[in-house]
Amino acid sequence: MTIGLLVLSNIFMTMAWYGHLKFGEMKGFQKLGLISIILISWGIALFEYCAQVPANRLGYNQYGGPFSLLQLKVIQEVITLVVFTLFALLVFKNETFRLNHFIGFIFLILAVYFIFKKG
Repeated sequence: MTIGLLVLSNIFMTMAWYGHLKFGEMKGFQKLGLISIILISWGIALFEYCAQVPANRLGYNQYGGPFSLLQLKVIQEVITLVVFTLFALLVFKNETFRLNHFIGFIFLILAVYFIFKKG
């Protein structure tokens, strides 16, 4: 449940933080000012928080979940980067996934391994 909510949260977060960069291509959005863009992003981010807060609450071991605070944060960061990478490749067609990105992901997987490793 925690992982699913974190994925959902990060989808909304990515749309709120980076989706507005594509607004210029959408009919009716070209003339919006910065304040309007911020308010739209805030509206999207509300859904991020509606998933993020319960995810952390359900996942945190002091509330009966299986994860420590550090583990929750590392999981969230890895999910954020995976969701962002997919978003960038699918929505922004001019982005490419290179070898150095792949190597970086390998290091992220290693980071998760070491964070979860006991003693």
